[in-house]
Amino acid sequence: MEEKKLDPNSIIGFLLIFGILLFWFYTNQPTPEELEAQQQATEQVEPDEVVAETPQPVTPVQQPVTYPNDSLAQQAYASQVGAFAFTKVAEGETVLENDFLHLKISNRGGQIVEARMKEFVTYDSVPVYLVKDGNALFNLQLATSDNRLLQTRDLYFEPELTEEGANKVLSMKAKTAPGQYLEYRYTIKPGEYLLDFQIRSVGLSGVLNAAQPALIDWQLRGIRHNKSVMYGNRYTRLTYRHEGDKISKLSESGDDEETETDVRWMSFRQHFFSTILASDEPFASVDMTSKNLVEEESKDIQFTKEFGVQMPLDISGGDFTKNLHWYYGPTDIDVLEQYEDLALADSIPYGWGIFGWINRYLFTPFFSFLSSFLPYGIAIVVMTIVVRILLSPVTYKSYLSQAKMKVLKPEITEINEKHKDNAMKRQQDTMKLYNKAGVSPLSGCVPALLQLPVFYALFMFFPTSFSLRQKSFLWADDLSSYDTVAQLPFAIPFYGDHISLFPILASIAIFFYMMMTTGQTMQTQQPGMPNMKFIMYLSPLMMLFFFNNYASGLSLYYFVSNLITIGIMLVIKNVILDEDKIHAQIQEQKKKPRKENRFQKKMREVMEQAESQKKK
Repeated sequence: MEEKKLDPNSIIGFLLIFGILLFWFYTNQPTPEELEAQQQATEQVEPDEVVAETPQPVTPVQQPVTYPNDSLAQQAYASQVGAFAFTKVAEGETVLENDFLHLKISNRGGQIVEARMKEFVTYDSVPVYLVKDGNALFNLQLATSDNRLLQTRDLYFEPELTEEGANKVLSMKAKTAPGQYLEYRYTIKPGEYLLDFQIRSVGLSGVLNAAQPALIDWQLRGIRHNKSVMYGNRYTRLTYRHEGDKISKLSESGDDEETETDVRWMSFRQHFFSTILASDEPFASVDMTSKNLVEEESKDIQFTKEFGVQMPLDISGGDFTKNLHWYYGPTDIDVLEQYEDLALADSIPYGWGIFGWINRYLFTPFFSFLSSFLPYGIAIVVMTIVVRILLSPVTYKSYLSQAKMKVLKPEITEINEKHKDNAMKRQQDTMKLYNKAGVSPLSGCVPALLQLPVFYALFMFFPTSFSLRQKSFLWADDLSSYDTVAQLPFAIPFYGDHISLFPILASIAIFFYMMMTTGQTMQTQQPGMPNMKFIMYLSPLMMLFFFNNYASGLSLYYFVSNLITIGIMLVIKNVILDEDKIHAQIQEQKKKPRKENRFQKKMREVMEQAESQKKK
């Protein structure tokens, strides 16, 4: 390595910079007049003696500005505080904690500036923070009686920590005079992730403009907690409950904004952890924004999305009180269901409609039962076996339909040869054959459609199951993240910089499954249908690339599921079904008179009409 040395020019440059700094500090030291102003700024003055802050828009998430303890700082603080003349409090932070949470509340702004969960660490063994290093902002904008604005992010609050039974209560008061103050009141209970949070004003009704609502501004940048930032970002989302029991979300992939009414809570979900602000009384209106901060996979990205909400707070009654709740904790059904009155469990992304219902009320309780006495990887295998056995009748129906189509293949080939120059006639005779034989080409698709709700539900279950987080199985360190058997010295587009084994095994199993199913289909494939051979090779390849960064628990499920399905199909083919017997049954069925249903009759009439038009 080349040795670095300072040349004479560098030394001269450093000396010049040092001299300039000394001159600047000397010329800007406080004068006696400024020192006197500093003492006056710390004393309380009458409300009508200080000029209020001029209106300005709410700023984005930023680290709180720390003023040095000098005369210029005191003057700057006084000008920002405005007509209220709040008492200046020293910089500082107060710790509020229980068994689960460690919180720091700053005197400046009275807001939570650090929220750490004691029981959890990230993928690289770092404590899980939801608020840290200025990634969050909570501000209350108030209008004064002379129609100017005050931002609580610029106020200094006086802390008072007390105990009420087993609960710890932190009162943060921004005082203007004895009996006149704005208070943030935090109450933390033992063994809970939920804090009670109250905003109230006392004795300020004469100086607040009651005709103009206050504005709550809450912003947060989601801190990265996952090994794959792209994967974690898929499940990082702003979710909210509004208009009763409606649950809605902003976009998971791009920038989005929305204005809603009657909002009960807003959840800034960061995959397995959530920061939620809930209200006893719904907010009349809320403006919500979500900005995506992740464009590609990178080890250097620290933030996933930037969330923001703004909601007006009615203060028309003079002094006001607003009862809220903060939740800093895991996105875990067992924890969130404890707060049934707020319905926080609805923030978990189980999927929409019937898919979410299957996940929440079937798969989640069943998997919790299995994992209570089995290792988590074995629990996935057992649950997969049970699911496949329950779906085996559907698999049988699908394979039986394919077997019937295979038996009819010689006759279909004969029809195709007979009418190779007349597609319409070929289609008519094929449908007649199906009708006589009692076979429908769609009968194999219906069983597959019946399985889709289960497949999609499980696709959503594994990546969002908190119980799988950091649970190991075989070579996988974390079933909620990807497994790594080899680290690549470079990154492959759409694949990553590592090799995961479970997706490879799942892709191989899917390939053999596709060979069995498409082998039957290709023998009876009609002209114009998709190239099944191409799909047979494409599906495993997509699986290999798509799931390389997904939860290894999901890849384990697909691997085991396809192995079991292959086994069930081999049993059906070699033990249960007899193609000669099926052929005999079809021949007997063709001898029976068969009445057309309304759909078949309509299709036949349409084809005959089209054939007639073609001849004309």
